[in-house]
Amino acid sequence: MKQALQRVAYSSVYMATYAISLLPMGFLYAMASFTFFLVYHVIGYRKVIVFQNVARSFPEKRYGEVHAIVKKFYACFVAYFAEIVKSVSAPAEVLDKKIRFENLELIDQYINSGRNVIACLGHCGNWEMLNFMPYKIRHEVYAVYKPLRSGTMNKLMIKLRSRFGMKLLADSAIVRHVLSKSSSPAVYLFLADQCPRIKEEKYSFTLLNQETYVFSGMEKLARTARTAVVYLHITQLSKGSYKIACLPVCANAAFTNDGEITQKYIDLLTENIREEPYGWLWTHKRWKK
Repeated sequence: MKQALQRVAYSSVYMATYAISLLPMGFLYAMASFTFFLVYHVIGYRKVIVFQNVARSFPEKRYGEVHAIVKKFYACFVAYFAEIVKSVSAPAEVLDKKIRFENLELIDQYINSGRNVIACLGHCGNWEMLNFMPYKIRHEVYAVYKPLRSGTMNKLMIKLRSRFGMKLLADSAIVRHVLSKSSSPAVYLFLADQCPRIKEEKYSFTLLNQETYVFSGMEKLARTARTAVVYLHITQLSKGSYKIACLPVCANAAFTNDGEITQKYIDLLTENIREEPYGWLWTHKRWKK
């Protein structure tokens, strides 16, 4: 009975999302603007956290500059949701004009040499647009994710993210999967800028002027599996249009020193955030520890 109810709930939510996605983009952006008014001016969703995060990350900026970043962040944040909804039904040809990938040849080079590729990135810009990546390359692309508690929402997330061939892989299964796939290399996407539950002193780095604990799993897996590592630099070209540049981190992680890959990741993430400070996910309690 429970499974039947979950199937009904999933089908209902998906059909509703799909129906909304058929609305004109202008109308969806208008809905996003109204949502911005509610979230920013009325509810003030995590506003104190966002102001603190931005101010501490850019101590050189005056209050007016910090306020401008925060306000633009909220405006972009709600617009991202409108774009994600639209991508549920938007033709591939339309998305192909909106999402520009650069230097994917680097991934081809690594995989053709027989190595898996770990593609690390941060919560910059509309990172969900990376679901379109399998459409652009001929290799398998896996996104590492943490399963949601709600079976209905977890199934919906997998459905939406796999539309163009993205394969979702639970974080608990990633190590075994990568080590067993050495004979058929693939690309693995890691969002590695959230706060880890367990603090590791040697994986403490300086990010945006603050001591920051970073997930060690991405680097440990890369070194153990001898993978190549790249960084995906996401920037917004215009409203609804994004550029995703593939930047080299290392050709073979086995030949790097402990902490070297993570430090390079932090450096590239910092550059990404400083280029578009309003694009990062400031609502996250990144420095709560």
